[in-house]
Amino acid sequence: MNFKEEIMSLIPAFKLGLWNAWILTLPIIVLSIFAAKAFGERESGEGPFITKKEDAVSKREKQVFASHHLIFLASIAYSIFVPLKLGTLWFYGGLLIYVTGMLIETLALLSFYTTSVDKPVTEGVYSISRHPMYVGDFLFNIGISMCCLSWIFLLVAIIAAILEREIAVVEERWCLEKYGDAYREYRSRTPKWIGIPKSRKND
Repeated sequence: MNFKEEIMSLIPAFKLGLWNAWILTLPIIVLSIFAAKAFGERESGEGPFITKKEDAVSKREKQVFASHHLIFLASIAYSIFVPLKLGTLWFYGGLLIYVTGMLIETLALLSFYTTSVDKPVTEGVYSISRHPMYVGDFLFNIGISMCCLSWIFLLVAIIAAILEREIAVVEERWCLEKYGDAYREYRSRTPKWIGIPKSRKND
Protein backbone atom coordinates (compact mmCIF):
# COMPACT_ATOMS: atom_id res chain seq x y z
CA MET A 1 0.00 0.00 0.00
CA ASN A 2 1.48 3.33 -1.05
CA PHE A 3 1.20 6.62 0.87
CA LYS A 4 -1.84 7.81 -1.10
CA GLU A 5 -3.70 4.55 -0.46
CA GLU A 6 -2.86 4.72 3.25
CA ILE A 7 -4.28 8.25 3.48
CA MET A 8 -7.44 7.26 1.56
CA SER A 9 -7.99 4.30 3.88
CA LEU A 10 -8.28 6.73 6.79
CA ILE A 11 -11.12 8.63 5.09
CA PRO A 12 -14.51 6.99 5.74
CA ALA A 13 -16.64 6.14 2.72
CA PHE A 14 -19.20 8.85 1.93
CA LYS A 15 -22.31 7.71 0.08
CA LEU A 16 -26.05 7.89 0.45
CA GLY A 17 -27.76 4.62 1.23
CA LEU A 18 -30.54 2.94 3.15
CA TRP A 19 -28.18 1.02 5.43
CA ASN A 20 -26.21 4.00 6.71
CA ALA A 21 -25.56 5.22 10.24
CA TRP A 22 -28.63 7.49 10.15
CA ILE A 23 -30.64 4.39 11.11
CA LEU A 24 -28.82 4.39 14.46
CA THR A 25 -28.98 8.16 14.98
CA LEU A 26 -32.75 8.35 14.36
CA PRO A 27 -33.68 6.83 17.78
CA ILE A 28 -31.20 9.25 19.38
CA ILE A 29 -33.05 12.19 17.83
CA VAL A 30 -36.36 10.89 19.21
CA LEU A 31 -34.88 10.43 22.70
CA SER A 32 -33.35 13.92 22.52
CA ILE A 33 -36.77 15.45 21.83
CA PHE A 34 -38.25 13.70 24.87
CA ALA A 35 -35.22 14.67 26.96
CA ALA A 36 -35.58 18.34 25.99
CA LYS A 37 -39.25 18.22 27.00
CA ALA A 38 -38.42 16.60 30.34
CA PHE A 39 -35.66 19.11 31.08
CA GLY A 40 -37.90 22.02 30.11
CA GLU A 41 -40.68 20.92 32.46
CA ARG A 42 -38.26 20.42 35.34
CA GLU A 43 -36.44 23.70 34.92
CA SER A 44 -39.44 25.91 34.05
CA GLY A 45 -37.23 27.73 31.54
CA GLU A 46 -34.79 28.89 34.20
CA GLY A 47 -32.17 26.16 34.30
CA PRO A 48 -28.75 26.10 32.63
CA PHE A 49 -29.95 23.88 29.77
CA ILE A 50 -32.27 26.56 28.38
CA THR A 51 -30.29 29.51 29.76
CA LYS A 52 -33.03 32.12 29.59
CA LYS A 53 -31.44 33.88 32.54
CA GLU A 54 -28.34 35.77 31.48
CA ASP A 55 -26.64 35.09 34.81
CA ALA A 56 -27.46 31.37 34.82
CA VAL A 57 -24.17 30.41 33.19
CA SER A 58 -20.91 32.11 32.29
CA LYS A 59 -19.92 33.01 28.74
CA ARG A 60 -17.51 30.07 28.59
CA GLU A 61 -20.21 27.69 29.84
CA LYS A 62 -22.59 28.94 27.15
CA GLN A 63 -19.88 28.22 24.60
CA VAL A 64 -19.56 24.68 25.94
CA PHE A 65 -23.32 24.14 25.60
CA ALA A 66 -23.30 25.59 22.07
CA SER A 67 -20.32 23.42 21.06
CA HIS A 68 -22.08 20.33 22.39
CA HIS A 69 -25.22 21.10 20.35
CA LEU A 70 -23.10 21.75 17.25
CA ILE A 71 -21.22 18.45 17.63
CA PHE A 72 -24.54 16.63 18.01
CA LEU A 73 -26.07 18.20 14.89
CA ALA A 74 -22.89 17.65 12.85
CA SER A 75 -22.80 13.96 13.83
CA ILE A 76 -26.44 13.56 12.75
CA ALA A 77 -25.68 15.12 9.35
CA TYR A 78 -22.52 13.02 8.96
CA SER A 79 -24.42 9.80 9.76
CA ILE A 80 -26.51 10.18 6.59
CA PHE A 81 -23.44 9.51 4.42
CA VAL A 82 -21.65 6.74 6.36
CA PRO A 83 -22.43 3.08 5.51
CA LEU A 84 -22.80 0.48 8.26
CA LYS A 85 -20.35 -2.44 8.15
CA LEU A 86 -23.13 -5.01 8.10
CA GLY A 87 -22.28 -8.64 8.79
CA THR A 88 -18.94 -7.91 10.44
CA LEU A 89 -17.84 -8.59 14.01
CA TRP A 90 -17.25 -4.85 14.39
CA PHE A 91 -20.90 -4.20 13.51
CA TYR A 92 -22.32 -6.74 15.97
CA GLY A 93 -19.97 -5.67 18.76
CA GLY A 94 -20.78 -2.02 18.12
CA LEU A 95 -24.51 -2.76 18.01
CA LEU A 96 -24.33 -4.36 21.46
CA ILE A 97 -22.59 -1.30 22.91
CA TYR A 98 -25.05 1.00 21.10
CA VAL A 99 -28.08 -0.85 22.49
CA THR A 100 -26.60 -0.70 26.00
CA GLY A 101 -26.19 3.06 25.68
CA MET A 102 -29.73 3.51 24.37
CA LEU A 103 -31.11 1.37 27.21
CA ILE A 104 -29.35 3.53 29.81
CA GLU A 105 -30.67 6.70 28.11
CA THR A 106 -34.23 5.34 28.02
CA LEU A 107 -34.18 4.26 31.67
CA ALA A 108 -32.78 7.67 32.65
CA LEU A 109 -35.63 9.42 30.81
CA LEU A 110 -38.20 7.20 32.52
CA SER A 111 -36.73 8.28 35.86
CA PHE A 112 -37.14 11.92 34.82
CA TYR A 113 -40.77 11.46 33.83
CA THR A 114 -41.71 9.50 36.97
CA THR A 115 -40.08 11.89 39.46
CA SER A 116 -41.95 14.94 40.73
CA VAL A 117 -40.43 18.19 39.44
CA ASP A 118 -40.02 19.45 42.99
CA LYS A 119 -37.62 16.62 43.83
CA PRO A 120 -34.19 15.70 42.40
CA VAL A 121 -34.10 12.65 40.12
CA THR A 122 -32.45 9.94 42.23
CA GLU A 123 -34.22 6.67 41.37
CA GLY A 124 -33.55 4.02 38.73
CA VAL A 125 -30.22 4.39 36.93
CA TYR A 126 -29.77 7.69 38.78
CA SER A 127 -29.21 5.64 41.93
CA ILE A 128 -25.92 4.33 40.46
CA SER A 129 -24.82 7.44 38.53
CA ARG A 130 -25.55 11.16 38.80
CA HIS A 131 -25.23 11.51 35.01
CA PRO A 132 -26.39 8.26 33.34
CA MET A 133 -27.52 10.06 30.18
CA TYR A 134 -23.97 11.14 29.45
CA VAL A 135 -22.77 7.59 30.02
CA GLY A 136 -25.42 6.48 27.51
CA ASP A 137 -24.27 9.18 25.06
CA PHE A 138 -20.69 7.95 25.21
CA LEU A 139 -21.68 4.32 24.72
CA PHE A 140 -23.93 4.84 21.72
CA ASN A 141 -21.37 7.09 20.02
CA ILE A 142 -18.72 4.41 20.55
CA GLY A 143 -21.20 1.83 19.29
CA ILE A 144 -21.90 3.79 16.10
CA SER A 145 -18.19 4.32 15.47
CA MET A 146 -17.69 0.54 15.62
CA CYS A 147 -20.74 -0.23 13.47
CA CYS A 148 -19.34 2.08 10.77
CA LEU A 149 -15.63 1.65 11.51
CA SER A 150 -15.53 5.46 11.56
CA TRP A 151 -12.79 7.23 13.50
CA ILE A 152 -14.82 10.44 13.10
CA PHE A 153 -17.61 9.05 15.29
CA LEU A 154 -14.95 7.94 17.76
CA LEU A 155 -13.69 11.52 17.82
CA VAL A 156 -17.27 12.73 18.33
CA ALA A 157 -17.60 10.38 21.33
CA ILE A 158 -14.42 11.73 22.91
CA ILE A 159 -15.17 15.42 22.29
CA ALA A 160 -18.78 15.04 23.46
CA ALA A 161 -17.62 13.28 26.64
CA ILE A 162 -15.18 16.12 27.41
CA LEU A 163 -17.90 18.75 26.89
CA GLU A 164 -20.47 16.78 28.90
CA ARG A 165 -18.05 16.53 31.79
CA GLU A 166 -18.09 20.33 31.96
CA ILE A 167 -21.85 20.53 31.42
CA ALA A 168 -22.33 18.13 34.35
CA VAL A 169 -20.65 20.65 36.65
CA VAL A 170 -23.14 23.35 35.59
CA GLU A 171 -26.08 20.99 36.00
CA GLU A 172 -25.02 19.97 39.49
CA ARG A 173 -24.61 23.60 40.49
CA TRP A 174 -28.15 24.28 39.32
CA CYS A 175 -29.49 21.20 41.13
CA LEU A 176 -27.85 22.34 44.37
CA GLU A 177 -29.47 25.75 44.01
CA LYS A 178 -32.90 24.24 43.24
CA TYR A 179 -32.99 21.23 45.56
CA GLY A 180 -30.52 22.18 48.31
CA ASP A 181 -29.82 19.54 50.96
CA ALA A 182 -31.83 16.86 49.15
CA TYR A 183 -29.45 16.99 46.18
CA ARG A 184 -26.40 17.50 48.39
CA GLU A 185 -27.20 14.27 50.26
CA TYR A 186 -27.81 12.43 46.96
CA ARG A 187 -24.51 13.68 45.55
CA SER A 188 -22.62 12.58 48.67
CA ARG A 189 -23.70 8.95 48.25
CA THR A 190 -23.91 8.51 44.47
CA PRO A 191 -20.98 8.20 42.01
CA LYS A 192 -20.85 10.68 39.16
CA TRP A 193 -20.26 7.99 36.52
CA ILE A 194 -21.43 4.36 36.24
CA GLY A 195 -18.63 1.95 37.11
CA ILE A 196 -16.45 4.55 38.85
CA PRO A 197 -16.68 4.32 42.66
CA LYS A 198 -17.57 7.42 44.64
CA SER A 199 -14.49 9.33 45.76
CA ARG A 200 -13.31 12.88 46.26
CA LYS A 201 -11.68 12.84 42.84
CA ASN A 202 -14.95 11.66 41.31
CA ASP A 203 -17.07 14.26 43.10
